[in-house]
Amino acid sequence: MEQNKQGKLIIISGPSGAGKGTICAELMKQMPDLIMSRSATTRAPRPNERKNRSYFFVSTETFLEMVRNNELLEYDQHFENYYGTPKKFVLDMLKFGKDVILEIEVNGALQVKQNYPDSILFFIEAPSEQAIYERLKKRGTESEEKIQIRMARNKLELAQRHKYDYCIMNDDVDRAVAEIIDILKTRR
Repeated sequence: MEQNKQGKLIIISGPSGAGKGTICAELMKQMPDLIMSRSATTRAPRPNERKNRSYFFVSTETFLEMVRNNELLEYDQHFENYYGTPKKFVLDMLKFGKDVILEIEVNGALQVKQNYPDSILFFIEAPSEQAIYERLKKRGTESEEKIQIRMARNKLELAQRHKYDYCIMNDDVDRAVAEIIDILKTRR
């Protein structure tokens, strides 16, 4: 009788504007067996986001209750809002042998790696600060002031990339995704 295999926790992380969401969407297209985890956040939905599809949008009170009840795999506060990954869904999927992708920020990724050392951390980098700025501007979802706050945080996050298993340059989405898929296949 074949034993159930444990799924892998795959973390896609890096600075705002590096292209994490684009890479995750492409990974999901090319590897349909992957499961995408959704984060909980206290920020308001952006125009293109739907409730409980992009994120679980919750109040600050609800989020802090989740923290108190140990319901989050990781969490952090940045840009005046809380973000975190609900634990139960992820652990259930791993138990069923499914590989789960988390698209999370740097502090959260390092929390997960500390608690789940077998997780695979990918740090996504943009080719330059200018590229990050242009990507954030193109989103059209934030003021210039908020973009500058994100740009300042990006420098702090870049300083953490040496703590990741792999650094992937996102200068070409197709190449970056192919590189991640190759790594995941060799890690199986």
